[in-house]
Amino acid sequence: MRRTLIALALATAVFAGCGGDDDEESAATPAPAAESTPAPTEEAAAGAETLAFSAPEDGSLKFDQGDVTAKAGAVTVMFANPSSVPHAVEIEGNGVEEETETVTQGEAPPIEVDLQPGTYTFYCPVGGHEAAGMKGTLTVE
Repeated sequence: MRRTLIALALATAVFAGCGGDDDEESAATPAPAAESTPAPTEEAAAGAETLAFSAPEDGSLKFDQGDVTAKAGAVTVMFANPSSVPHAVEIEGNGVEEETETVTQGEAPPIEVDLQPGTYTFYCPVGGHEAAGMKGTLTVE
């Protein structure tokens, strides 16, 4: 009987220690977010550029952007398509041929492209969309 009481007292003490204080958990939660912040800051400091392309919500075969300019170097290409017509964006020229995933009503995962100074074409690689006029010029300086 005495052993049972001791075991019960030890179990109660162990479980009481595991519960923790809600304030401690709240204070610990922001730490991971703070650790992930330096990566974008380092990219921004390194001069990484982002090009954001989008298609119109009505599904027309064009981009919301006309001619686009960017600085040479590492570029993050983002593409959003709010329409139900599938679209993507491909950048081609100067030895580069990179494209985003084709998406409908959403955003494609970003892609990284290393661009040298010069002129590139961007277009929708979905069948017939480029021929219908879904294209533009990207000038890299």
